[in-house]
Amino acid sequence: MPPSPLEHELHFTQVSSGARIAWARSGRAGAPVLLRVANWMTHVDYDLRSPLWGPLIERLGRQLELVRYDERGCGLSTADDVPLGLETSLEELDAVVHAKGSKTFALTGISLGAGAAVAYAARHPERVSHLVLLGGSTHGLLHRNPSPETLAFHETQLRLIELGWGRKDPGVQHMFTSRFMPDGNAEQIASFNEHQRLSCDGMRAAAILRARAGLDVRQLARTIKVPTLVLHCEGDVSMPLALGHELAASIPGARFEMLRSRNHIPLAPEPAAERLCELVTEFVAHKPAAPRLTPRERELAGLVGQGLDNLQIAARLDLADKTVRNMLSSLYTKLDVEGRSMAVVKVRDMGL
Repeated sequence: MPPSPLEHELHFTQVSSGARIAWARSGRAGAPVLLRVANWMTHVDYDLRSPLWGPLIERLGRQLELVRYDERGCGLSTADDVPLGLETSLEELDAVVHAKGSKTFALTGISLGAGAAVAYAARHPERVSHLVLLGGSTHGLLHRNPSPETLAFHETQLRLIELGWGRKDPGVQHMFTSRFMPDGNAEQIASFNEHQRLSCDGMRAAAILRARAGLDVRQLARTIKVPTLVLHCEGDVSMPLALGHELAASIPGARFEMLRSRNHIPLAPEPAAERLCELVTEFVAHKPAAPRLTPRERELAGLVGQGLDNLQIAARLDLADKTVRNMLSSLYTKLDVEGRSMAVVKVRDMGL
């Protein structure tokens, strides 16, 4: 398959250990930003040539500015000796957020990247305008009461990855590809096999899977206050539909949409791939009609958007602290938000 004509910028940043994190931006500059949390098996350059990711990046990039990155030890990012887990994932994500410099952005967590996306949105509601989750879950295999047989099969798979991931014989890669894309054509399957090999070596791939199996963000999911869209493929074998239902049910007010596909991620040209892009762009890029605010309320909203606290606002407006509290309560009602963090996101989204 020839390289995608989609232009993109490649950048690098660092985490505290000194490990290099590769990140890329593409799509419409100035459009709403959609930042993809690193999921298992990424390569920011190969993504564009991939029959799986390439068409999705091109389609979403027509209306959004896309930011992607490789987690440490994968793709163009370097490894370190820091144990893998939720905090290392969040450190990588935070490094990319600061390198990109966007004050607010939409965040998407796909597959095993969903847990870090949930945790980041829960901890930083003032930065995340929208949360989109695809093919994910709130907790890994080790928190699902697996049977001894299931655990033994899981460990066998990990051992196979450690020993056979980098071999030229694609047998090990194909075992996983057949679960991720049972309806993939020959080109898509061959490309996904190669993507696995290029993303990282077998030891790193197995270490990432072990870390994700022990992840549990159920408590954090219950605290999310940003608008959330949960998407899941109907016939997903690698991540059954019930886990998508459970994920959506755990997030207050989340909207759930089922995609009619047997693949883990919908593949172009199946209708589910276009439906996925339509849902994401409409959800992220759509701006609801702004509430009608008085000049005084607009001034107050602007100060909230700047991140000022009540005392700072009172000093700026020459008002008593109690008066500011009452005014803020009225403003939050008009904005249809539950508190300051949600108000900051909405005010900035309104351009105030």
